[in-house]
Amino acid sequence: MDKVVASAAEAVADIPDGATLSVGGFGLCGVPVELIDALLAQGTSGLTTISNNCGVDDQALGVLLYAGRIGKTISSFVGGNKELARLYLSGELEVELTPQGTLAERLRAGGAGIPAFYTPTGVGTMVAEGGIPVRYDAEGTVVKTSEPKEVRVFDGEQYVLETALTADFALIRAEVGDRHGNLRFHESARNFNPLAGMAGTITVAEVEELVEPGEIRPEDVHLPGIFVDRVVVVGAEGKSIEKRTTRPRPSAAAPAAAGTETIEETR
Repeated sequence: MDKVVASAAEAVADIPDGATLSVGGFGLCGVPVELIDALLAQGTSGLTTISNNCGVDDQALGVLLYAGRIGKTISSFVGGNKELARLYLSGELEVELTPQGTLAERLRAGGAGIPAFYTPTGVGTMVAEGGIPVRYDAEGTVVKTSEPKEVRVFDGEQYVLETALTADFALIRAEVGDRHGNLRFHESARNFNPLAGMAGTITVAEVEELVEPGEIRPEDVHLPGIFVDRVVVVGAEGKSIEKRTTRPRPSAAAPAAAGTETIEETR
């Protein structure tokens, strides 16, 4: 039952070329950066990634993207990554765009063994009717588009059929994990991590802190160990800030008018 492995490199050593990965995180919040960096060092290529986004420029999944290791991404937001846009429009990357809530439910359904579900999201748009560019060629011509999806009526309302998503491997990050693989996530870093973890055939979790079984209260377990196959301890150092902004402090609250208040978005 002890699922702890010695290093991130060991945890991802058997991920082969062409594998499909479900990856937790939102922007840089809750991203399994140590596992991603280990996969980059390993050299695995031809990957399909399922994630909310595909990293930001040269960070998170962006490091795999810049290295040419990702051939397809299934994501809901790709607007913050210039390299992704370049690869997509030049025909080097296939992109399957999915509404964010639908992406979350597709992962959850995959982990729960539900093959498909109906949702009102996307009815009357190209999400349901097809035609979203999936791949371009080198000249910028669309060579592959999304297919139309089944639409049915329930109680007088239209719903579109969406299929579940599963992955060969899941890479996720948690604040606390135990040796049995039970995980607790920190606040918004919970985001897509439990869903991505559920959808993986083999789920690898990097954790900031390792505790013994029983130290996480049952009601605080966000992802049960039954879904987790490997745990690697990475610590809490080196968290990146996606966007740093400052604003003047209100003069009433802070006499030093020249001071600033920093707002940081971290993982």
